Amino acid sequence: MSLSRLRCAIRYDLVKVCQSSALVAKFGPCIGREVSTSSTRCAVAQQNTKPDWNRAVSEAEKIVGYPTSFLSLRWVLSDEIANVALHLRKLVGSNHPLLKTAKNLLYNGKNNMQAWGLIVLLVSKAAGHSPEIPDMEQDKAAGVLHSQRALAEVAEMIRTSHLVHKGLVNMNVRQVLAGEPDDMLFGNKIALLSGDYLLANSCTELANLRNQELVELMSSAVRDLVEAEFLGDRDQQNNPLPSRPLPEEQREAVSEWDCILSPLPMSGVEGCARREWAARHVLAAGALLGKSCSAALKLAGHKPALQTQGYLFGCHLALAWQAFLDLEAFTGPEPSSFSLVGAPLAFTLEARPELYSYIEAGKKSVHDVDYHALYEAVLAGDGIARTQALQREHSGRAREVLDCFPYCDARTALANIIVAMNP
Repeated sequence: MSLSRLRCAIRYDLVKVCQSSALVAKFGPCIGREVSTSSTRCAVAQQNTKPDWNRAVSEAEKIVGYPTSFLSLRWVLSDEIANVALHLRKLVGSNHPLLKTAKNLLYNGKNNMQAWGLIVLLVSKAAGHSPEIPDMEQDKAAGVLHSQRALAEVAEMIRTSHLVHKGLVNMNVRQVLAGEPDDMLFGNKIALLSGDYLLANSCTELANLRNQELVELMSSAVRDLVEAEFLGDRDQQNNPLPSRPLPEEQREAVSEWDCILSPLPMSGVEGCARREWAARHVLAAGALLGKSCSAALKLAGHKPALQTQGYLFGCHLALAWQAFLDLEAFTGPEPSSFSLVGAPLAFTLEARPELYSYIEAGKKSVHDVDYHALYEAVLAGDGIARTQALQREHSGRAREVLDCFPYCDARTALANIIVAMNP
């Protein structure tokens, strides 16, 4: 079989798996398993604003030369991923979280993780590079360095491996019905091995760059991803729960977040809705994107001050992105469930602490929470308006950082992506 036919066959397998899982979730859920319709409604919400986002991403990809995702060629042609695609077919109908992650990898949308590498490359091109960089290390057609492109792939692989690993199901608390095939255990094996494969590949690519400071910086981003999984309370399936809101006089003193390599200080986070939301998503997303942008500027020979601005840009962009995703659940039909650590609910709980009793009902499982009551409470309060203001704030701060870069098509593309994220 030729390489082109092999590539098409592998991608066909992945797409068919994702399409089959979507059809099963929509029309034929298995008996004894919960199937959420929130992903279907979220997809409808995304389609309403999809053209602007797709246009911004498509134009940005032309600026840096070609589609940036590691999924496009080398990843799809690897034997390991070909095996994963074949095994994924066995999970159709099991509602394992790995299927949803695979679908998000292939289908476009505002929560598409493939845009992360693109943002790193756009920052790289917008800032330019030192004239001391040898010609052999430059991709003159795209306007970036070969090492920066490799770094963008590393950032995507780290993020994807983290999301795949988050899809593991806690088998200790899951009750398997008699005679039921335990697809969840098989799905866990595939999720664990495929996530490890991506993480190992990212470490290899990072080591090939032969830059000790870069390895230290990106390693601290992986540490932040892990710390995010231990922030606050969790149910038995490790789904995050917000902390109980505290009066302002009972909160700890706030520590400044002015460090890049050091762990994020947690004083003043618990009980403060805005700071807890920011800390959770800086650790889970913003730190990786920000440190990837900072590392790209380091590779280009820029001064530490500009590297810090790159880190801030990535953090603010990730937080604006997260605020948009949090708002999606409250801009269309009422979903069956939504994020309990999203900004709209966090602000609502801070204004009405008595609602935290609904959160306590989900200590065992988030499915025990009365989502309808919380949804109505969010709509009745100012949580949505405060989240919209939060998104505008972080979008504005990201645009302010762009002023540090010279005016060029890459800087314009980054500005367009920020605009496309806003409702």
